[in-house]
Amino acid sequence: MVTIDGSHGEGGGQVLRTSLALSALTAQPVEVTSIRAGRPKPGLAAQHLTGVRAAAAACGAEVEGDALGSQRLVFRPGPPRAGHYTFDVCDIRPSAGSVNLILQTILPILALAEGPSHVTLKGGTHVPMAPCFEYVRHVFLPAVSRFGVQADVTCQAAGYYPRGGGHEELRVMGCGGLGAARFEGWAGPPEVLLISRTTKLPEHVRQRQLAALRQALAVRAAAEVCEDAPGPAPGTVAFAAARALDGGSVLACGGASALGERGRKAEDVGREAGNSLRATLDSKAAVDLHLADQLLLYAAIAQGESSFAVQEWTEHARTNVWVVEQFMGSVFEVASHADGTALVEVAGQGLGRR
Repeated sequence: MVTIDGSHGEGGGQVLRTSLALSALTAQPVEVTSIRAGRPKPGLAAQHLTGVRAAAAACGAEVEGDALGSQRLVFRPGPPRAGHYTFDVCDIRPSAGSVNLILQTILPILALAEGPSHVTLKGGTHVPMAPCFEYVRHVFLPAVSRFGVQADVTCQAAGYYPRGGGHEELRVMGCGGLGAARFEGWAGPPEVLLISRTTKLPEHVRQRQLAALRQALAVRAAAEVCEDAPGPAPGTVAFAAARALDGGSVLACGGASALGERGRKAEDVGREAGNSLRATLDSKAAVDLHLADQLLLYAAIAQGESSFAVQEWTEHARTNVWVVEQFMGSVFEVASHADGTALVEVAGQGLGRR
């Protein structure tokens, strides 16, 4: 059994999510201790507990310690299994817990399963400190498709913090194994997408967001979306994505989002998202700092040598490297540069069937 100290490094929920996925994919039982020990409310919150139960369903695992507030979990996996699943954070308790973090927990398991899966996810789709729906659909999924992940997600209802009540549908075509990918960087002008969405708010809010987003990013957009989205409660998101493509393959990818809140100007929301993506493009790195965290696991389980240059090598990324290597040994080489960027090279172990 692999033992993981959940308080190591950044010490957040990503330690747990990566541990669950790799336990299922390597067929190694795992014990995670001191889960979120340094957080104001340590242990498993509703979102984390839903993720545990989702991962368990996706591989038929036996679980000990799956309760709210638990700081110790034992997870004994079976093989990945495709299927139709529904996971609602509110089955644990009313919460805007992020459905996209649950999605990121189970996607690598279902991607290596045999056959298609359909997953209904209910909870928060737009939540602070978590990827929003737009980021998952337009940045994360296109990036992991380079490894051979075949997945798509749609949003039926937007669930903003603190109300939640969102609804996403994830479809995954299991492929049994993944291949390596090299993100080679920006060879020319990026393909840019700008999105301003609101729910139960006046049209001028999203128009002002979009104008500020466009001005802050200062790059011509290939497409702009400015629309109202269904959902149970008011909310707003400004989002920007940039990609470099070669024959449909993603060579570089980054995204940024900002959420509105009561008393915050729409212009400030748009500027925050635009300035954040502008920093990624100015760095010349092939992936943004959040995407790097999410690619590490896929590069490690794929067959062959993967690489990418990241905008910033964060404590979050270092923690995720540590977790992966508890299961797989030393598979990463990271060369940090003076400008804050880093080149990550990964010796993928080829889990699953090719």
